[in-house]
Amino acid sequence: MSASTDPLFQPLTVGALSLRNRIVMAPLTRSRADHVTLAPRALNAEYYAQRASAGLIIAEATQIAPEGQGYVWTPGIYSDEQIAGWRLVTDAVHAKGGRIVLQLWHVGRISHRDLQPGGKLPVAPSAVKPKGQAFTESGFKDLETPRALEIDEIPGIVAQYAQAATNAIAAGFDGVEVHGANGYLLDQFLRDGANRREDAYGGSIENRARFLLEATEAAIGAIGRERVGVRLSPTSTVNDCADSNPEPLFAYVAQKLSDLGIAYLHLVEGETRGDRAPQGSFDLAVLRKAFKGVYIGNNGYDAELAAKRVADGEVDLVAFGRPFISNPDLVERIREGVAFAPIDEATLYAGDAKGYTDYPTRDQAADAA
Repeated sequence: MSASTDPLFQPLTVGALSLRNRIVMAPLTRSRADHVTLAPRALNAEYYAQRASAGLIIAEATQIAPEGQGYVWTPGIYSDEQIAGWRLVTDAVHAKGGRIVLQLWHVGRISHRDLQPGGKLPVAPSAVKPKGQAFTESGFKDLETPRALEIDEIPGIVAQYAQAATNAIAAGFDGVEVHGANGYLLDQFLRDGANRREDAYGGSIENRARFLLEATEAAIGAIGRERVGVRLSPTSTVNDCADSNPEPLFAYVAQKLSDLGIAYLHLVEGETRGDRAPQGSFDLAVLRKAFKGVYIGNNGYDAELAAKRVADGEVDLVAFGRPFISNPDLVERIREGVAFAPIDEATLYAGDAKGYTDYPTRDQAADAA
């Protein structure tokens, strides 16, 4: 093992979990669930098992209810079929000695009526139309102006987070990650660009953070704080979601999540799938200081940067996303200093085994040469 990557191969306890290394597989939407039940299948189990050498797998974003879906053929965690499908995945990962948690997702306004029960409009904190397109069965369609949630509807969605966490444990997951990032529903409530409410869930920082904290507390109440993490993207504007003054907002959120004693905080550093440098003068070290627990850094890491930031105490773990798609043996490649295989952009979403489970390990590629 290269000395430069040694810090990535130290074990770490994260809440209830003992991890064998500091390399995390980030949640990656692949749109390969069963087209009818939206349940994972044997193909999905094979995909995750191939990558079980990660210290922790955060399984792909998974809708907590039918209304939470924003992309075609993404999995759910609200039906018996979906629980059974995810059990195939968790059993396969655990058989390889891996650890896996499920990311709990509600897309809010980043959807389309074609994906919603009864063809209804997507919901959001406010009726503010986002820029962008939704991926539907008939292709990409422009996002619509969502319907603002009534205040008496919010407790029902909070309860869905609790039920989803319970279902995740029933499916064999080691924990859950509450998805509060990337411009989806909880992030929409956080940011004043999407949240124009004038009730207890809008206006002040405390009010805008209320929904995220209630959802997190619901998951904690269902399965315990030691099995709950949260993902945030403080300086990202992906999915047309921005805030006029993000530093005090996310410093407050990080402090409150620290007070809750969750297992970890997972931060997208910089612009999602873009520049790692935060926009403006916002220093993400503020959040690292505010949150006292385990911190996962994410976005644009290579092995060298990951090892350095772990060694310097700037992060505790590092999440790799796209490199895990084309490198099922990413952990081994990092350990041995082997270059990463390139990704096939054309097979990222939907489809079958091609571009999903057929990426070879380094040894397999060498044998085939």
